[in-house]
Amino acid sequence: MQKEKLRTIRKQKGYTQQQIADIIATDVSNYSRKESGDVKIVRDEWDKIARFLEVPVEEIYEDEEAKVVVNYDHPVFNDKSISAGSITNQNNYDNIPGDVIENLQNYIALLKEENDRLKEELKSLKSKK
Repeated sequence: MQKEKLRTIRKQKGYTQQQIADIIATDVSNYSRKESGDVKIVRDEWDKIARFLEVPVEEIYEDEEAKVVVNYDHPVFNDKSISAGSITNQNNYDNIPGDVIENLQNYIALLKEENDRLKEELKSLKSKK
């Protein structure tokens, strides 16, 4: 389900998908999938986007049923060099509960924000020398 309200407001305010992707610490292709409804936008991301766009979350939020689309025709999925053992190990990750994955994604986003903050602080300190 496309996020029409989000897309409309983002465009009205003159922002690109890349700018929103930077706000939620993801790449533009992943954000594009979020905006098109292929990947879920988590609550923390809705909050960050709303703050950036300077609108209430309710103005951009739309219920969603996230669907994960995997293109099995993609070369990465058809790489015959992958061993059977690595496939078995990968399948073990399928059992991780969604809330654990969401928490880890939120933690990664916080770490990226902290990393950006520290880079700016370092830049500031270097410029004072």
